[in-house]
Amino acid sequence: MNKIRLSKSSISRLEKDAVCEVLDKEYLGMGEEVMKFEVAIKEYLDTKMDVVCVSTGTAALHLALSALDLENGDEILVPTITYVATFQAITALGLKPIACDVCDDTLFIDVNDAKKRITSKTRVIMPVYYASSSKGIKDVYNLAQEFNLRVVEDAAQGFGCLCDGQKIGTYGDILCFSFDGVKNITSGEGGAVLSCDKNIIERIKDARLLGVEKDSEKRFLGQRSWDFDVKFQGFRYHMSNIMAAIGLSQLSRIDEFIIKRREIARGYIKLLNDIDEIKILNFDFDDIVPYVFVIKVNNRNELRDFLMQNNIETGIHYKPNHLLTKFRTDYSLPTSEKLYNEILTLPCHFDLKFEEVIFVVEKIREFYAK
Repeated sequence: MNKIRLSKSSISRLEKDAVCEVLDKEYLGMGEEVMKFEVAIKEYLDTKMDVVCVSTGTAALHLALSALDLENGDEILVPTITYVATFQAITALGLKPIACDVCDDTLFIDVNDAKKRITSKTRVIMPVYYASSSKGIKDVYNLAQEFNLRVVEDAAQGFGCLCDGQKIGTYGDILCFSFDGVKNITSGEGGAVLSCDKNIIERIKDARLLGVEKDSEKRFLGQRSWDFDVKFQGFRYHMSNIMAAIGLSQLSRIDEFIIKRREIARGYIKLLNDIDEIKILNFDFDDIVPYVFVIKVNNRNELRDFLMQNNIETGIHYKPNHLLTKFRTDYSLPTSEKLYNEILTLPCHFDLKFEEVIFVVEKIREFYAK
C-alpha cells in the first residue's frame, strides 16, 4: 500500500477556480473576499459574535490577548499539552504562561489544577480544544467567573464542532479559530477572532492592520487609508483575498468534511474497541469534527516505529510545553507527563479511504499480537 498520510489539505477544483478569480482581479491583499468570508462564517455559525479574519490562528491568539491591555508579567493559565503556538502567543506580549495539567480522559485543561495556580497576577484562562473537543469548557467559565478572569478560547481545532447542541462560536468571551492547511476547513493559512465585546473586536480590526484606525472599512472597498491615526500597538496580521477565497470554497464544503471525519473516527472506534492496549479518548463524536484522531497506547514509540515501517504516518499531539527549555517549570505536571508517553495520532483527513483505516488497524493488531 502507498504511504498513508497523517493529515493533508483537501483541495478541489472549486478552491483552484476561486484563487484564479482573485488573481484575475489583481487585488491580492485584504479586500472584499475577506469581508465575504467573515460574513459567511458568521452566517454559518448563526452567531451574534462578530468575526475578524486574520493571517493565522497564532495571530488570532496574539491579537486577542493584545486587545485586553494586560501588563508585562501578567499570568495566563494554559494547558501544557497544546501546540507551542499557544505559549508563544502569550510570551510575545511579555505575558507569563502558567502551565496547567490536563484531564487524563480528554486532555482538556484540568480546572482543579488551574485553580491551584491562580495568583494576584492571573488575568486570563486559555483553554485549548484538544483534538477538537471542548469537553470541560463550562468548568472553565465557572472558574473564570469565580476569579474574575477573561477567557480566551484556543478553539483552533474547533470549527464546525458542537457543544451542548450549539455550534462552537455562538457564545463565549473571546474565541480563536485556525484555518491552516490541515484544519477542518482551511484558507491555506489563516484564523479568526470572535467576540461579542465590541471594544475587543474594534481593537482587533485595527490591530491586524498595524493599528491604522478604521482601515478595515477602506480595505473592504478596495481602498487605502492615507490620512489616519494610530493609538495602539498593531501588527501585520490581516488575511489576504487569496486566503479568503480558499476559505469561502472550503466553507461551502464543510458538511461533507464533517460527515467524512466523523465516519473515520467511528470506524477507528469500532475496529479498535477490543484491543486491550488501546484507550479511546472520552469524546462525543456526534458533536466534534475530529481534526486529529488521538488514542492512548502501550509501547507508543515502538508502535509508531512499526507503523512507519508499514508506510503509515502517525503523530504526537503534543509535547508538553513545560518540558521545553523556554517554558520549563520548576514543578511537575504528572498527568501530562504520563500522557506524553502514551498519546498517538492516527491518520485522519477527508481523503483517507476506509480501506486505509482498516489497514492501519490491522497493523496495530499485528504489532500487539507479536
